[in-house]
Amino acid sequence: MDFNLKEEQQQFADALKRWIDKDYGFDARMKIIGSDAGVSQQAWNTLAELGMTALPVPEEQGGFSGSAVDMYVVMKELGRGLVVEPYFATVLGAEFLKRGGAHGHLLEQVAAGELKLACALHERQSRHDLAYIAVTATPDGDGFVIDGRKSVVVHGAQANMLIVSARSAGGQREQAGISLFVVPADAPGITILGYRSLDGQRAADIVFDKVKVGADALIGAAGAGWDILDACADYGAALLCAEALGAMEALFDATLDYLKTRNQFGAPIGKFQALQHRMADMFIHLEQARSMALLAAVKAGSSDSAERRGAVSAAKYRVGEAARFIGQQAVQLHGGMGVTNELPAAHHFKRLAMIELTLGDGDHHLRRFMAQPGFAQMDAQGVTA
Repeated sequence: MDFNLKEEQQQFADALKRWIDKDYGFDARMKIIGSDAGVSQQAWNTLAELGMTALPVPEEQGGFSGSAVDMYVVMKELGRGLVVEPYFATVLGAEFLKRGGAHGHLLEQVAAGELKLACALHERQSRHDLAYIAVTATPDGDGFVIDGRKSVVVHGAQANMLIVSARSAGGQREQAGISLFVVPADAPGITILGYRSLDGQRAADIVFDKVKVGADALIGAAGAGWDILDACADYGAALLCAEALGAMEALFDATLDYLKTRNQFGAPIGKFQALQHRMADMFIHLEQARSMALLAAVKAGSSDSAERRGAVSAAKYRVGEAARFIGQQAVQLHGGMGVTNELPAAHHFKRLAMIELTLGDGDHHLRRFMAQPGFAQMDAQGVTA
């Protein structure tokens, strides 16, 4: 397999890196997250002008039909630059619309940068189980009435449209009976409670009080949304692995630079062998995470659902482990400065902590990986069955 970037992928990466270095530095980002909106419309417009919003959209809707590997390149640069605009939420929502196949006009707006999306999938009681849904979608004429509450919706208050999972049939934890809807964020009966999350990004709790939607709001078939939900969650997890990789690269580079310039006892502290060993350990974790993040991107679009689930869960677990190790080492090697908001390292570490908890933490994905067909089964004596 050729692991080198294609020319077009390298161009996307280079364009993003130039813009971040020139116009989206750390001071600019701090002003953005401290503003009332928490995001920058100017930065969003630039992302659209660079073609980033069009990248994952099919050509039929004005996009570039970018794969998860193409998105891996973009998300890695956004992670390195700590970009806080609602890009991930929008492209994840676009994946739902693509798989649903009935909302091409919305995808055209996404490609043009005219539409921001957010995915209302999580609830307070569900933890990481996306099938544990208490929000209901009750049939009403030729449409549905949605009732309930979604929690920690990433960029929920910045979105124009919401992708909502709701239960139209079945038990509260069953995969059967789940329906997916695209709902205007300003629809009557919706209350959005926005707030800033630990990493400086924005999230929201969203209350649905007898929100009426038509049959055209359905993504896929009524009661049969689990396969789309599961596949899109894996796609999103793969993108988060790429973003985490970019943040880890930035942390590693910043820590290495600090060890080269911070003097103690008349010499750079990077000359101390014990610290060199710690940097070597960080590098090993980084390279292992890079391999797994790329594997997740390659397998995210696999038609074999078991293969996709196994690869993505393995990557999410391993990347999460690497993020925790690299983040902790970077903070410690920076000394007391490592936990201050005045240093980018602290913000990268916080973002990595949030990524690890989004769309399933390490424990969730380890259990999911072990549950996939083909995983070695052990008998009581520890022998492979």
